[in-house]
Amino acid sequence: MSIGKLKIAIIGATGYTGLDLVNILSKHPKCKIVYLCATKKLGKNISFFDKRIKKKLPKISSANEIDWKKINLVFLSLPNGEAQRIIKKTFSKYNKLKYIDLSADFRLRNSLIYKKNYKIKHRAQNLIKESLYSISEFNKDKIRKFRIIANPGCYPTSIQIPLIPLIKKNLIQTNDITIDSKSGYSGAGKNLEKKFNHKNLYTSTYAYGVKTHRHICELDQEILKVTKKKINFSFNPYLLPTFRGMLTSIYVKTNDVNAKKIRSELIKTYKRSKFIKILKLNTQLGSGNVLNTNKCEISICETRIKNKIVIFSAIDNLVKGASGQAIQNMNLLYKFPENMGLK
Repeated sequence: MSIGKLKIAIIGATGYTGLDLVNILSKHPKCKIVYLCATKKLGKNISFFDKRIKKKLPKISSANEIDWKKINLVFLSLPNGEAQRIIKKTFSKYNKLKYIDLSADFRLRNSLIYKKNYKIKHRAQNLIKESLYSISEFNKDKIRKFRIIANPGCYPTSIQIPLIPLIKKNLIQTNDITIDSKSGYSGAGKNLEKKFNHKNLYTSTYAYGVKTHRHICELDQEILKVTKKKINFSFNPYLLPTFRGMLTSIYVKTNDVNAKKIRSELIKTYKRSKFIKILKLNTQLGSGNVLNTNKCEISICETRIKNKIVIFSAIDNLVKGASGQAIQNMNLLYKFPENMGLK
């Protein structure tokens, strides 16, 4: 690219995901952070919110102060409903500007499904078609045709990476899949205590959203789009008494193939991947290895039941599940090395 360093604004810079974005982008060799925006504590240094960030960066300001002509790319790490308002206001006026949205605003193609799940009317419906939902591993070339990138949810990322290749190859039965995902509490954001009021919040495990979690419609949409198959699955999320990390367990029956075949298909799919690691058969797995990285570790495990396997998938919910994947998408968008600035 001829523009030198990308000039970047991060709106929503002081939330958990926003701070991880700032921390990683502040060390990225192709990026210059021009604006860090929030609605509170204006004028503060970013290090006030996160001691990891040592670099001298712009002080926190309001998004209203952005000179949009001075930036190439904006990351939006905002509550649902906010990104669409900003993008609607700037998309046509600044036609070189690109957006990576970490909320759900452009994940769903159907605005009625968005309204049903998020209880918000979509205010930029005509721009949905201008956006791309991007798990990076599935969109390496296609992504450059779009200006609005919808970053996936953390749970759907951990689920789709191992599941979609197996559905596409018809290696597993799709009529009754059970998925459970356990996440560190940072996934609920800084307003955690308003969303969850059960006892011993930070020292206990909690199941929630069994039938109604918002990511279910995202999974339905993307699995159908990528595999052309509608599958039946149940999804149970859990909150863990740990800050970050996610472990997903997917229980499936195979189509008369053994676990070795399942593992070899995933190895084949991700053999050139910078971030996806397929472990040895029947390896025990936790989230410890992937914390503070953009990696996804996957283990295929046999069970006592013939042709039934468990697929474990571990990511950091704030990195591969959010900010890291957003930066991976940025790297692809601008033809930088895919793993630049990431570990």
